[in-house]
Amino acid sequence: MELPNDPFMLMSFINMKLRDLYPSLDDLCSDMDVNKDYIIKKLGEAGFEYNPEANKFW
Repeated sequence: MELPNDPFMLMSFINMKLRDLYPSLDDLCSDMDVNKDYIIKKLGEAGFEYNPEANKFW
């Protein structure tokens, strides 16, 4: 699956998937076959950080 390139769209997309379908970022990445480090880096560059307790980026 191709992920959105814009970090704000990516954050929204990932958070929606985490909220609706996946109990963790690891589960999302494994199931969707996407690179966890890429997501964390891309969103980190825009100032977002993953919070595992809340299971979302903010």
